[in-house]
Amino acid sequence: MYLGLDLGTSGVKALLIDEKQSVIASGTGILDISRPQSGWSEQDPSHWIKATEGAVAAVRATHGKELAAVKGIGLSGQMHGATLLDAGDQVLRPCILWNDTRSHKEAAEFDSNPIFRALSGNIVFPGFTAPKIAWVKNNEPDVFAKLSRVLLPKDYLRLWLTGEHVSEMSDAAGTSWLDVGKRAWSPELLAATGLDASFMPSLVEGTEVSGKLKADLAARWGMGTSVVVAGGAGDNAASACGMGTVAEGHAFVSLGTSGVLFAANSAYLPNPQSAVHTFCHALPNTWHQMGVILSATDALNWYAGIASRQPAELTGELGDQLRAPSGVTFLPYLSGERTPLNDSAIRGSFHGLEHASDRAVLTQAVLEGVAFAFRDCLHALAAAGTKLERVTAVGGGSRSTYWLKAIATALNIPVDVPADGDFGAAFGAARLGLIAAENGDPRAICAAPSTDYTIEPETALTDAFDAAYNRYHNLYPALKGVQS
Repeated sequence: MYLGLDLGTSGVKALLIDEKQSVIASGTGILDISRPQSGWSEQDPSHWIKATEGAVAAVRATHGKELAAVKGIGLSGQMHGATLLDAGDQVLRPCILWNDTRSHKEAAEFDSNPIFRALSGNIVFPGFTAPKIAWVKNNEPDVFAKLSRVLLPKDYLRLWLTGEHVSEMSDAAGTSWLDVGKRAWSPELLAATGLDASFMPSLVEGTEVSGKLKADLAARWGMGTSVVVAGGAGDNAASACGMGTVAEGHAFVSLGTSGVLFAANSAYLPNPQSAVHTFCHALPNTWHQMGVILSATDALNWYAGIASRQPAELTGELGDQLRAPSGVTFLPYLSGERTPLNDSAIRGSFHGLEHASDRAVLTQAVLEGVAFAFRDCLHALAAAGTKLERVTAVGGGSRSTYWLKAIATALNIPVDVPADGDFGAAFGAARLGLIAAENGDPRAICAAPSTDYTIEPETALTDAFDAAYNRYHNLYPALKGVQS
């Protein structure tokens, strides 16, 4: 048995699989986000531990016997979060999360230094870890003076699980401190933040053993004394392992809280000016590129709260037949945007509202706005040298057939829907736990699922979607001039 633990933004998921990779059980623990100021997003790391305990307890309640047979644990987690620890590994302040944009000035300062793009292969985004530490240094000097170690969210869980300060390549690539081509911490990039290697965890590949489960936790969870914990992966790389997106030419579109257009690469292909993320993959000698939008299902959930309806009810009102876009355009920039805009100040908006703009029209506009943001990412990936022929859908939003039809038509490429199963980040993490425990073949274990059906672009609506995308695309420069 192998356990995947995925520390997401809204909860922790525990997923148990057997040696045949069949899902045996799962459990979840809920998390909340604190937003003390506009553009801020924080979580208390102690809540991650509580949520993990709850998720594992849910699995143990129904499958305690199977849990006792666990040999390996894999970790996945939200990326970029800055977890600050003192010399005694005590948390110094709430973790600053991936979608926090307070450090936009520090990010711009770092990005103006050519060594960051040259060594990290990426723009320094406000959501990345390095500018957050610079913000703490500038605004909370008492906290910075006590800083002894910086960990990413899932690596704080690892510390609790194993007592080891360890990270892995895919997550570390999103800090702006990793030399992504060399897969090693960069002394130059750390020094620019006022740090050195002593502040950093050691690095392993996602498929390697990072430590063993502590005896007290093993006893409490009813596990053995030799359970290994794999390096694991950042959430998107873990999802790629779950989806089998580990070889050149494979890609997926993720409709989660944020949105990701992810492509695996067999070589390091940086192109920072495109605002595409170029990161290490969880498998050795493999990289990936991805376009990232900050609000995907988060945009629909926001609108659902305004409309006082459940998201599934709103999408259900549209039916399954794709409609031509109306005159209403939605820009999904609720907390700024990454690819391709790199703009932390921009905010979302509806345009073209009229008396006839009912709830269904606004729902349609929200789904189309996210689809057009993915089209922006598709163009950015092409500029970075990655051309996609098709994608596989993953994430909670992929349950909406209407939304997938809008994405397929907006991108003008087929969208494959996998056969029933859990192929997300927790499943990918469990696969990495299997590889580490058994020294298995990563590519054989991280195989792609079978396709249930494929959604083709609706060519009859291509011109209408192109026109709507042009309206969407042309709104950004004018809005930027007002809000940035």
